[in-house]
Order: sequence, then C-alpha cells, then structure tokens
Amino acid sequence: MNSWIKTGIGTCVLCAGISALAAGLGPPPGPSEGKGGWIELIGPQGLTEWTRAPMHKNRSFRDRWLHVGSAFLDPVDPRRLATRPGTGVLVNGKTGRTWNLVTKRNFGDIEAHIEFLVAKSANSGVYFLGRYEVQILDSWGKQRVKYSDCGGIYQRWDPSRGKGREGFEGRAPRVNASQPPGRWQSFDVVFRAPRFDARGRKTANARFVKVVHNGVLVHENVECTGPTRAATFNDERPRGPLMLQGDHGPVAYRNIRVRPLSSAAGR
Repeated sequence: MNSWIKTGIGTCVLCAGISALAAGLGPPPGPSEGKGGWIELIGPQGLTEWTRAPMHKNRSFRDRWLHVGSAFLDPVDPRRLATRPGTGVLVNGKTGRTWNLVTKRNFGDIEAHIEFLVAKSANSGVYFLGRYEVQILDSWGKQRVKYSDCGGIYQRWDPSRGKGREGFEGRAPRVNASQPPGRWQSFDVVFRAPRFDARGRKTANARFVKVVHNGVLVHENVECTGPTRAATFNDERPRGPLMLQGDHGPVAYRNIRVRPLSSAAGR
C-alpha cells in the first residue's frame, strides 16, 4: 500500500468516447439516487455522503480530499495526479496522503460499482463494512499477482502469530485485469455481510460473492474470516460503512454507487 499529486492547471465503456474517458476527462452521468435502488455516493456536492474515518479523527494531515471535475497523470511526474475544476471526482489531496473516507450511511449486503484511477505505483483500497478490503494498486503489466495486487482481497493481520507470520489468508485475483496508471478502472462487487444469531454469535463469514475488475471476473464466493489489514474496525458487525483509503498515494474516485440487497440476493 504506497506513493504522490499535483493540482493544477471502469467497467469497460463500450462507446466511441472510451479513449476520452481513459484519458481522465469528466465522468459520464450515472443514475440518480433511488433509480433501480441505487444510491449515488458522489453527488454534485462531492463529500456530502462521506466523513473522516474514525481511525483518522484525531490525526492531522497537511492535505484534504478534493472535489474536482477530472483527474489525470501529471505530465511532469506520473507518480502524481493533476486535476481540472468541476464536479463528480474525488481526489485524495495534493500529495495523495490524507485521511480515509467512510460513508455516513451503513450497509449490509450490497452490490457496488466503483470507478478509480491511480498514479504510477500508487495504492488505495475499498473496504466493505469498513472491514473487508478489495485492493487498489498500480499492478499494470505484472505477470504474477498476489493478494496485494489490484483486485486482490487483502490479507488479515495478527501480530500475535509471531514475526514473519503476522499476515494470513488474503486472495489474489484470478487474473491481472489492471489498466495502466492514469486510466479509469472499475470494480463491480456483490458483497454478503457476516451473519449473527440472536446472541450476537457469528454464524456465517463475510463473503465476496463476486468481484469483477474492468469487466473480468476475478473472485467468486471468497469468504473473509475477519477484518482485513488496516480496517477501520477490528470487530465484525452485520452492517457498516464503505471506506476509501486515502493515505497510501494518489488516487481518484468517481461514479461510486451502491444498491442494498435483500438477504436472499446476497446468498
């Protein structure tokens, strides 16, 4: 999880404008909140659906999240991002080192669509329920991928297991579906929250029913026995926020929308 940005100046979209979108131009319009049950999480006001993650409430950062019209690789330094004014895109500050964002709403079983763009060597992640991460990384061109590559389900971490053995579980994507840094990419995820009985005892693990990266299926029915590394919360609950990692390098997000699912739909 690592990298930088300079302000200035997805699902594969099968249309003539794909090259323009890949180049970092403004986002296409998405469905409004409520249409088909989808909830848009980046509206015209940018951060109204989001707040600072609890882990970073009392930590100071030189930077802050920006609400802009487009983001693209800095032509001078590809390890940074440049932006243009407007709305619809969130960028994690000038340095790519700012607080994690969590949604103000909590969710259980959900379907999610997330579009993101990373600078060269940059890193981020999307945590479902604030606990279970699908990794974002500049993994372009890698022949062998691990849990820590883009689209991977990140490993868990327990220092009590002993030095060199702290990390465990985690799942590499089936294939490397990454695009080059500076291009918009997408995740489409169906996530099933953990289940608990009336006494609060867990009866079923959290599960990524499906993770599609840039139109390619990279995970199916992968369980998480507990929160992955650097989660917002270390406990497990049936509901929680979506979290965007903001302190590991330059990343931009747009067109984030979720659709709560019934228990049956998440099976």
